[in-house]
Amino acid sequence: MRLKKLISQCRKQDREAQEKLYREYADKLFVLCLKYAGNYEEAKDILQDGFIKIFQNIAQFRGKGTFEGWMTRIMINTALKKYQNRSVFLSIEEEWVEEPEIEDDEELLSLNVLIDLVQELPERYRLVFNLYSLDGYSHKEIAEMLNITEGTSKSNLARARIKLKEKIEDHRTKNLKPVYVEK
Repeated sequence: MRLKKLISQCRKQDREAQEKLYREYADKLFVLCLKYAGNYEEAKDILQDGFIKIFQNIAQFRGKGTFEGWMTRIMINTALKKYQNRSVFLSIEEEWVEEPEIEDDEELLSLNVLIDLVQELPERYRLVFNLYSLDGYSHKEIAEMLNITEGTSKSNLARARIKLKEKIEDHRTKNLKPVYVEK
C-alpha cells in the first residue's frame, strides 16, 4: 500500500515522494547500471538518466507486473540507448565460436571482483553477456534490442565468455598467495 501511495504522489510531481522513491531503489538499480556501464561514472550517469525517465513516465505504469520490474526495464533501456548510436557491434554472419569450458572451482570470486571483470569486457561483449546471462533475454530479443543479428548476439556472447574466463584465470593467477615451506 505504501508503494502505491508513493507512486501516486510521484505522478503528481511531488519532489519529496520522488526523493523517497529514489532512496528506496537507487542502490539496487545502481548495481544493475554497473552491469551495463563501462565504469562507475557511466553507471552514475545511467542511473541519473534512468530516474529522470522513470519520473517522466511514471503515469504510464499500469500495475501490470511489478513496479521494480518496470523500473528495471527503463534502466536497461537507458543503458542500451547509450550504446545504440555507437558502432560497438561487429556484424557477424553465423560464425561458430567454441564456448569455453567453465571449471567448477572451489575458490569463489567476490561479487565486486566479478562485476569489475565484467565491466572490463569490450562494450559489445558486456552488453550481450549481461542481457543473456544475467537478465535472461533470448538472442532474438537481444538482436531486436541492439539492432543486430541473432548470429552476432550468439557470437558476442561466446566471445564474452571466453574473455571473461581469461580474465578470471588471470585474476586468480595474480592473486595466488605463495606457499612457504619451512626447512
